[in-house]
Amino acid sequence: MVKVYLSRKGLEFTERNVSEDQDALDSLLALGIRSTPVTVIGDQNVVGYSPPKLEAAIKAASA
Repeated sequence: MVKVYLSRKGLEFTERNVSEDQDALDSLLALGIRSTPVTVIGDQNVVGYSPPKLEAAIKAASA
């Protein structure tokens, strides 16, 4: 759902699969996060699929 949301907004993103990429998993754990999806936008981490939180992070990163 996050990928669809970002694509519909015309935003580019990089997908990292923690099931297949140990570095991605290590990065996630270093953030203290143990669930997915996690969307990193600027300095904000949005855990789960939450359009209002994603939109707020996008706006903050654009400011």
